Amino acid sequence: MASKLILSSPNSLLLQNPNLQHHNHHLLFKPTTNMASFPNLTNKVKAFSIKCAATTATPLSQSQDLEERVFNFAAGPATLPEKVLKKAQSELYNWHGSGMSVMEMSHRGKEFLSIIQKAEADLRALLNISEDYAVLFLQGGATTQFAAIPLNLVKPEDSVDYVVTGSWGDKAFKEAQKYSKPKVIWSGKSEKYTKIPSFDSLEQTPDSKYLHICANETIHGVEFKDYPDPKNGILVADMSSNFCSKPVDVSKFGVIYAGAQKNVGPSGVTIVIIRKDLIGNAQGITPVMLDYKIHAENNSLYNTPPCFGIYMCGLVFDDLLAQGGLKEVEKRNKKKGDLLYNAIDESKGFYRCPVDKSVRSLMNVPFTLEKSELEAEFIKEAAKEKMIQLKGHRSVGGMRASIYNAMPLAGVEKLVAFMKDFQARHA
Repeated sequence: MASKLILSSPNSLLLQNPNLQHHNHHLLFKPTTNMASFPNLTNKVKAFSIKCAATTATPLSQSQDLEERVFNFAAGPATLPEKVLKKAQSELYNWHGSGMSVMEMSHRGKEFLSIIQKAEADLRALLNISEDYAVLFLQGGATTQFAAIPLNLVKPEDSVDYVVTGSWGDKAFKEAQKYSKPKVIWSGKSEKYTKIPSFDSLEQTPDSKYLHICANETIHGVEFKDYPDPKNGILVADMSSNFCSKPVDVSKFGVIYAGAQKNVGPSGVTIVIIRKDLIGNAQGITPVMLDYKIHAENNSLYNTPPCFGIYMCGLVFDDLLAQGGLKEVEKRNKKKGDLLYNAIDESKGFYRCPVDKSVRSLMNVPFTLEKSELEAEFIKEAAKEKMIQLKGHRSVGGMRASIYNAMPLAGVEKLVAFMKDFQARHA
C-alpha cells in the first residue's frame, strides 16, 4: 500500500506509511517556507517543513504482564499454569523456528507428530502407563465417552454396573441405557450426593462386564480416595476433574477417560487410556469417530485432531514433570485443600460443606453460607477482589471453589482471608 498524505490540522500534514507494521512511522509537515508542491492546499497551509517521528508499539507480552490476573476458581475451562501460558505465548507465532504456529501445522507433518508423540510420552511417564495400554487424544468431551464406553466394550444385551455418586455418574448411566443393560448398584442421590459407598457393600450384577465410576464429581465435590476392585468385569473411570492431580495405579483400570479442560489443558481434548486387549470389539452401530480401534490404529490422527489443545496438554504434562511428578503435585493439592476445608470447618457454622469429610474432593470444594441471603453478596465482593467463578453449579446453588493443580497456594490463601473477613463483617 502507498503512503497517504493527510491534513491533520489546518497547519499540519501527516504522511503515513502503512507498510511499516511494527512502528507507527509518520512524517509531520509544519509550515515554514514553500507550499508550491501542494497547490490545492495553499489556502490552508502557507509553507511546510518535514519532521520524522516514530513510536514503537509495546510488545504484547510486556503489556499483558502489566495487567493483574484474577484468581479463577472456575470448574472448567479452568485456570492454567502461568508458565505454560507464557511458553505458549512465546511460541505462538513461530513454533521452534518452523516458521508457523502450531495452529497452522499439518497434523501429519513432522512438527506436529513430534508434539503429539512427546505429549503421549510425558503422560505415560506421569502416570506410569505401560505398553499394555493405548493412549488416545480425542474430541467430544467426556460426555461423548458416556456412549463410546458401552459401544466399544459390550454388546447391547450385556449387563454393566454403575456407581452413581453425582450428576456426571448419573448422566453416564442414562447414556449407557441406549447401548447396553446398565444397572445402578449404588446411588448417593437420596443423600444429595455427599458420600461414597463402602466397596465391600457393593453387590455387582453376576455377569456384569464392567463397573463404572466417576472418580471425582465436579458439581457435588465428592472424590474417590481409593478405587474398588470389581468382582466381575473391569473398572472404568471418568477422571475428568481429578486427572493428573495425584498418582493413580492405571493397571487397576480397563479404561480411564477425562476431559482435559479442568486439570491438563484447554477445552476440546478428551484423553482415553484403554487396555489394548479391550480394543476391537465395537458394536456394529458404533460411529467411526467413537471406535477406539480406528483411533488406536491411527495414533489419534484418523482425522484432524484438536492440534493446539494437544500441544497445550503437552506443555502441562511437561510442567507437571518439572514439578517433580504427581506425588509432589498431590502434596500441594492436599495443602490447598486442607487450608480451605479448615477455614470452612472452623467458621462455627457460618460456612458449611455438606460432603462427608472422608470423601471431600481436593479439586472442587462446594460450600454454603448459614445465611443464604448473603451468598450473592459474597460472590459479588469476591469478584471485586479479583476472585471469580465462585458461584456454585446451577443445580445445587451455594458456592464452589475449584482448586485444580494450576490454582496457586496464594489464590487459596487469598480466598480464605476474604472468607474470614466477610464472616467478621456479617456474622
